[in-house]
Amino acid sequence: MSIYILLTIASSFFFIILAIVIAVKNKEGGNDVIRHLYTYLVLFATLMMVIGGGISIFMATADLISPPAYYQSFDDYKQMKEYNRADGESSKLSDEELKKEYDQIVIEEKARQKEMAKNQIIKSLGFIIIPLPIFLYFNRMRKKLSD
Repeated sequence: MSIYILLTIASSFFFIILAIVIAVKNKEGGNDVIRHLYTYLVLFATLMMVIGGGISIFMATADLISPPAYYQSFDDYKQMKEYNRADGESSKLSDEELKKEYDQIVIEEKARQKEMAKNQIIKSLGFIIIPLPIFLYFNRMRKKLSD
């Protein structure tokens, strides 16, 4: 999301500089030009936030439907457990017990990834719900200024 914020800030500065240049060139109606540019600037910024929120929701939904894979293989897990046993752990687990532990860890990791995706969807909704009414309001105001 930070790339969208950076793009919004950069484009905002561009529009502000553009507004100043146009206002200085057109001394007649300078306030109208600044008002129009401000309206378009707000429309652009809120639209970028809504689009960024939509993209983030799409990505989080993809993670919810198909969570990222657990990257540690059973052999790596088994080797790590054997290394820990060499450091003083006295109980020795059979391969079946290690496999059950490993499978439980994989299940828990997938559940954790799904919970993180749900959390991200809720956060991303804020990037749509909050700026959307502002966008709609300024869009109506733009139409009134054009008339």
